[in-house]
Amino acid sequence: MNRDKQLVGAAGEHLVLSRLLAKGILASQAPRGVRKADILVNPLDGGRPVLIQVKTTSGSRTRVGWPMNVKDETITEIDLFYCFVNLGEDNPQVYVIPAKIVAKVIKRGHQTWLKTPGSKGQKHNETNMRWISNSFRLKNEYTPDGWMDKYLENWELLG
Repeated sequence: MNRDKQLVGAAGEHLVLSRLLAKGILASQAPRGVRKADILVNPLDGGRPVLIQVKTTSGSRTRVGWPMNVKDETITEIDLFYCFVNLGEDNPQVYVIPAKIVAKVIKRGHQTWLKTPGSKGQKHNETNMRWISNSFRLKNEYTPDGWMDKYLENWELLG
């Protein structure tokens, strides 16, 4: 089934909101068009407010990952987190990862990709596209297989 990208994105945002609210964490959708945040979190216990950027995929049996952009390499604010949602087929998963970690991973992953010849031995050209996944084809010190597992449903990172 071919899913509408906007519906997939909205489903991811609502899933993250639902999980936060179920845990007693005050959260709301950011107004449409806000540059950095999809969800605003303001803990009722007086903890620090945080922003969440949600990236959603509807899943794949072969390779699950999320497209990113070169600008994400420079977003390292301590109050910003990414929630990578894999809607999958049965059991949706959410990885909660600080922006600082995401920036480091995608920057190193792109550098590794640029240094590695393509399938026909050709040089890779610079692009604004980046990729984040729990299992990279090209490994580096930040991304062994399963590196994202410690962030799976790790809502405690929000503060």
